[in-house]
Amino acid sequence: MTTNIDTIETYPMTISRQHDRRERELDAARRISEALFQHLSVEELVEQGLKIALEVVNGQAGCVLLAKPETKELVFYHAIGDKAPQPGTAFPWTEGIAGSVFAKGEPIVVQDVKGDQRHLEKIDQNTGFTTQDMIALPLKRWEGHPIGVLEVMNKREGQLDHDDVAILSIIASFTAIAIEQARLFQEAKLAEVARILGDIGHDVKNLLMPVLCGASLLKDEIDETYAALPGLPAVKIKASQDTCHEVIQMLSNNAKRIQDRVKEIADCVKGLSSPPRFASCKMAHVVASVFDTLKLMADEKDIRLNQEGIQNIPDIQADEGRLFNAFYNLVNNAIAEVPPGGCITILGHLHPENQTLHIEVKDTGRGMPAEIRDSLFTTSAMSKKKGGTGLGTKIVKDVVDAHHGKITVESEVGIGTTFNINLPLAPDSHPTP
Repeated sequence: MTTNIDTIETYPMTISRQHDRRERELDAARRISEALFQHLSVEELVEQGLKIALEVVNGQAGCVLLAKPETKELVFYHAIGDKAPQPGTAFPWTEGIAGSVFAKGEPIVVQDVKGDQRHLEKIDQNTGFTTQDMIALPLKRWEGHPIGVLEVMNKREGQLDHDDVAILSIIASFTAIAIEQARLFQEAKLAEVARILGDIGHDVKNLLMPVLCGASLLKDEIDETYAALPGLPAVKIKASQDTCHEVIQMLSNNAKRIQDRVKEIADCVKGLSSPPRFASCKMAHVVASVFDTLKLMADEKDIRLNQEGIQNIPDIQADEGRLFNAFYNLVNNAIAEVPPGGCITILGHLHPENQTLHIEVKDTGRGMPAEIRDSLFTTSAMSKKKGGTGLGTKIVKDVVDAHHGKITVESEVGIGTTFNINLPLAPDSHPTP
């Protein structure tokens, strides 16, 4: 009799629980579907999916990690929580609970994270967050391989369980499909942009030829004119002539650099890659070229361009053109942020113990807020400049990565910004962080 009573009492509870679970699943499906129909970007889709996931299971924190096949890493793409990992933080995709989920393609419920040997304690140590319980789910293409992992941590009331897995699986599936669709849409847009850039690049290359010819003719004309000038002091004539030659040389050098960049665009449109062309490279020459190109802009704003220790750096194996682009972007961006009377300094020295160059690009500018600083080297990079895209820092990061280097940034509002770059002496060696 007692058994019957127990059965009668527990049966309605089971039905109620199933009903509640179905309601939560339907609500989750409705909310994520509404988000998808808003035609959000990849970044917005990830953020929206993660927010919904945390709300429906009442989780304290969560993150989305996306796979980076070229380095075989899982990268923190977006995180929510008081002590969330910085976007761009990565670890090998064979490690951690997330690595296990990514490898097997199956969700995992861990109700005692500290007791699970797979847990990456270093992530908690770096952020100061304490993970208690966790659900990790694969973000998978339809009947395909995972593209990442969704994690939800620390249920506010009770513990995360298999009922929560069922609800989160719906969100993870919809989110993964949406990410893939958004990526395909972005790739299609980029392909169209590349086609248009190819046409523009062809025209720009043709238009630059008269510029180069005109600069050469202008130099000859200036030389003849100054030679015939009477009555002016020779020193003044020489100084003016040297200034004209400097401007003409700058025009010629940058016209040639534009031609090189246009060729890269054309190669990209043809589906060709442009691997780095490594050769003996003098950092002093790269820095001098950048300063020569931007000197007039800096002078107009009363900004000093300084270098320290660069002349003492040994030659490295590098793609000089790409290094120029990287440092040009950093200095050019800094000029826009440094007030009159300030300075931009490039410092360099050699780490003899690991044969790595350490280079700093330091300015006395306005600095940047934490949210901009932390997004600089991620796909969601932001720009403070009107009309800015954040593309300049992406170019810098791509160049450093191509040289197997590392780049970090320190910045404080009202104080300034410092970019720290470590480069190996040769491309087949890897610097230690």
